[in-house]
Amino acid sequence: MTDDTRDHVVPGSEEELTSADVRGYDFRGEFDFGELLETYATTGFQATQLAEGIEIAQKMQENDATVYLTFTSNIISSGLREVVAALVRKGYVDVIITTSGSLTEDVIKTEKPFKMGEWDADEAELRERGINRLGNIYVPSDRYVWLEEYLYDFFDDFFAEEKIRTPTAFARELGETLDDEDSVLKQAADNDVPVYCPALTDAEVGNFLYYYRQGYDSDVGIEILDDYDSLIEDGMLADETGLIAVGGGVPKHHAIMTNLFRGGADHAIYISTGMEGDGSLSGAPPNEAVSWGKIKDEEETNYTLIEAEATLVFPLLVAAAFN
Repeated sequence: MTDDTRDHVVPGSEEELTSADVRGYDFRGEFDFGELLETYATTGFQATQLAEGIEIAQKMQENDATVYLTFTSNIISSGLREVVAALVRKGYVDVIITTSGSLTEDVIKTEKPFKMGEWDADEAELRERGINRLGNIYVPSDRYVWLEEYLYDFFDDFFAEEKIRTPTAFARELGETLDDEDSVLKQAADNDVPVYCPALTDAEVGNFLYYYRQGYDSDVGIEILDDYDSLIEDGMLADETGLIAVGGGVPKHHAIMTNLFRGGADHAIYISTGMEGDGSLSGAPPNEAVSWGKIKDEEETNYTLIEAEATLVFPLLVAAAFN
């Protein structure tokens, strides 16, 4: 082998790197869960991104930041509902932004559980049996029959005094009717945490609102701009803000868009499996939001993207940063 070819294969380096050594958890001796999560910082790949998210979440608390938690409805479909409820119950969350499906499924679960199913199922057979599939979670259709009756009773009271209401009022007053400590809406109502739902009609709640207005009271309606005013104005009054975006879509963007008015969010943690390559909002990483002025760019690391499925990593983030 000539010297030239050897230089291509083994070029060598004179620079001595000063960063931490790559090293995982040492399972010798007594196991310590906290130490395991600490070693994520030097494990590499998405474990290190999770460790970065934990550090940012801790900074949010140390700096008494107003914490926005955004999530899509599949989070409530899964067992992460209990994780979100715990965060609200313990006072770690100041603002929730979510989708209509989250409200729908949170109410259903107060009375009727979702059931474990299979990814690989005969969809036509499930349809015949009246079973709806969310990944490997099954939701029998009788849940929605029950929900319709429950909401019709609620609508009568909700629209009795005022015909035009906001999504935050809807979520708060609906939460006040629920009797389940694991309900996100109940915990939000009990702890004065506003639940913003800019797309309230995009689930069964919207269907039943439509039927109610068509069949019972044509004057009722939902006004979203008042909520937008409140979200922007409260954000501008906050000394610092921190965002934890579990999934993408409208909830995530609503949080960063309203933080634009205050010069951007101070801290941000994204948990997402969305791809950046198609230019979609769900796949957009936090540094893209920096270009829009929706997240601040600080000298210290103030944002991160954990590219992982939420049911795997969100409980770890909560366990390490908030407990």
